[in-house]
Amino acid sequence: MTRDAASPTRRQLLTGTASLAMSALAPSALATAGEVTIRAQTFLDHLTDRILAWYPENATQLGIDTGRHAGLRAKLADRSLAGIEVQRGVVKEQLAAVKALERNGLSAEMQANLEVAQATLELSATGHGFRFGDMALLNQSYSYRNSPYAVAQNIGAFVEVPDFLTSQHKIEAQEDADSYLSRLTQYAVVLDAETERLRVEGGQGVTLPGFLLDKAIGQFTRTTAAPVAEWEIVKHFEAGAKQVGHARPGEALSIVTDKVLPALKRQQAVMEEQRRTARGEAGVWALPQGADYYAWALSAATTTTLSPDEVHAMGLEQLKMLQSCMEPLLRAQGLTQGTVGERMAALGKDPRYLWPNDEKGRADLLAYINGLVDDIRTRMPQAFTVLVPGRLVVKRVPVSIEAGAPGGYASAGSMDGSQPGSYYINLRDTTIWPRHALPTLSYHEGIPGHIWQGEYSYKLPLIRTLLAYSAYTEGWALYAEQLADELGVYKEDPVGQLGYLQSMAFRACRLVVDTGIHAKRWTREQAIDWFATNNGSTRTQVTGEVDRYCSWPGQACAYKIGHTAINRVRDNLKAKLGVKYDFRRFNDALVMTGNVPLSRLEALVEGRLTA
Repeated sequence: MTRDAASPTRRQLLTGTASLAMSALAPSALATAGEVTIRAQTFLDHLTDRILAWYPENATQLGIDTGRHAGLRAKLADRSLAGIEVQRGVVKEQLAAVKALERNGLSAEMQANLEVAQATLELSATGHGFRFGDMALLNQSYSYRNSPYAVAQNIGAFVEVPDFLTSQHKIEAQEDADSYLSRLTQYAVVLDAETERLRVEGGQGVTLPGFLLDKAIGQFTRTTAAPVAEWEIVKHFEAGAKQVGHARPGEALSIVTDKVLPALKRQQAVMEEQRRTARGEAGVWALPQGADYYAWALSAATTTTLSPDEVHAMGLEQLKMLQSCMEPLLRAQGLTQGTVGERMAALGKDPRYLWPNDEKGRADLLAYINGLVDDIRTRMPQAFTVLVPGRLVVKRVPVSIEAGAPGGYASAGSMDGSQPGSYYINLRDTTIWPRHALPTLSYHEGIPGHIWQGEYSYKLPLIRTLLAYSAYTEGWALYAEQLADELGVYKEDPVGQLGYLQSMAFRACRLVVDTGIHAKRWTREQAIDWFATNNGSTRTQVTGEVDRYCSWPGQACAYKIGHTAINRVRDNLKAKLGVKYDFRRFNDALVMTGNVPLSRLEALVEGRLTA
């Protein structure tokens, strides 16, 4: 497929601009501290603009698609091979530019900004060396996961664009409606771009395993079988167009019918063709360059140099420790027979802790979560001296994608607060959510987890909001679960505390299962069996989890590795500062430091505490 990004003129423009920027940023022996700072800021500003141009959806989500960025509101990211090639070249140039910058005389904050940028560019440049899949480190909305696949049950425009358009692109004026139609037209274009990548990468031997193709094809089939007029991307536009008096209220229906639906069917056809010869192996070890790819994906997710064997052993050790903490709580509930996993499985099936698997049950479950959010808000002054609003809404994962979506996840709100963050919960089957599993999930995704932490990141320079490390953000979210426990939410709820400990054990199991699949050549069934047996989660829940790990190698390891690092930093600083250590100020410093590689976390947090 031909795209503007592939044209010589555009390539020359991009590379020429990059060369000019590098020239302007070249170090000088005579540079003053002010000049060094200006060069550093100029570099960061250039990088910020490039990242926003590569991923315009992030500008809308953050509420900054205004002013000089207003043109981004009508665009979607370029997912074509040509567009990726352009980014690959610019990342290489920007990495050389940041390495050449003089650092002497810079403030601690500016040095941290450059360190984060350089680390992200280094990881990105290595990731771009694998000429397949989706290198997502520079995409703020999806930086937490990388994949060797262009499209999967939880990756690609089919999953991401409709949710973005219906949840983030508000239609409050005529120009909003026009921008929406522009993006809707581009949706068909990016689908075809990904379909081309499927063909090319399939020719390289990089295709989804058969069981993931089955899941993705099922999602396509359900969507394309529904009347287009009932699609949410059409209904969302028509509702907004009516409200603002748009002159072409039926145009979204025409675009989806004439362009989007045929593009979806073309993509589905390629996946069905690949299914006929699909492999059965679950791990990326079976792909060309598979072992090298997993080593990179693991380092990108954890910002460490831990080997798969070391991560695997860490998971087994932490699981053993956590289950020893669960043992007395289980006995207190009268659960004395069987392994910890077997007893947690029995607890998870207890009717006292389940909602009916119907619409009323789902509504009651959502109401319960909202009550948890209301309660934890009142406890935040006990943990922080610097507070943020924590704006969020609890939403069900859209039914059209719930089969392939994670159990729960968060989506950031806008920087100005006009758009709250979203805490999504997958309600395809309410039996995967016994009551004791929901408090800790809510603290993880909402307050004081992802939504809460995200609002602190808005206080940092924009480049730091855009560059995120999964090990930090997911480590923080697990630390948020820990904070809730330390704030006494389970004081009169021992079953809830079991849910919290099981959640931590769940993340320890992820270390074992992810490395098992991708480095130790476990089968899908082996991974599911081990997970369900050792953590007591339902097979329905862990099947979705295992499938997620198969398409997002390494991502599942960010959580417990990040959490472990945060607690190590807290213990070290508590011992070092002695009586000067303050629980609330530490939490302030930790969350206000923002996304950084784990190797730099302690020094930067200590710098904030002692400044």
